[in-house]
Amino acid sequence: MLTSTQLGTMLNLQDGMNKKVNPKWLTAGYSYLRAAMIESVEAIEHHGWKWWKAQKLDLPQVQMELVDIWHFALSHLIIQHNGDMNKAAIAIEKALLESHNDLVFDGNSINFSQASLVENLELMAGLCVAKRFDVPLFIKIVEQAEMDSNALFSQYVGKNILNFFRQDHGYKEGTYTKVWNGLEDNEHLVEILAETDNQLSNYSDLIYQSLESRYPA
Repeated sequence: MLTSTQLGTMLNLQDGMNKKVNPKWLTAGYSYLRAAMIESVEAIEHHGWKWWKAQKLDLPQVQMELVDIWHFALSHLIIQHNGDMNKAAIAIEKALLESHNDLVFDGNSINFSQASLVENLELMAGLCVAKRFDVPLFIKIVEQAEMDSNALFSQYVGKNILNFFRQDHGYKEGTYTKVWNGLEDNEHLVEILAETDNQLSNYSDLIYQSLESRYPA
């Protein structure tokens, strides 16, 4: 299960990234659950659902979509708690501790613990359309996509920090160098994540510092 430290790190990173887009993002009226719905549908596409043609599950892409969904879900949850990161973290922890296996949607009681990955992705998309997000359902989907909480945390933080790093090093201006020493920046990130302890309270800072040390002067 996600720890208090991990939740605090992710919520603060999300707030920071959103402020880069718009310092007044909390009151901008952005539809974060609409974005999460679109990502859910894209995950269904990567999973495969068409009965009239051969399709193959692309699990890494599904996992990437889930990380993106978590970005939007955290934004939605921060807004729900009026920008109070501590209250948002407590609400997520409570949802995880009081984990349930079923929910009511469109008047029907659905046991998502017995549903398939693609069925649960579809359910999550429907909930997002109805302006709802269910944390236990999302975590169940994460597990079905062969990720655990640590993997979700690492991939989430890694993607955020890389985005921050790119912006700080000229990505918007077109001066950023994406390939260093024969590797793309996301490949460097994979190596850094593998060698960094994600239980440390300064985990995100360590990732940024490692990127900085590798980036050519």
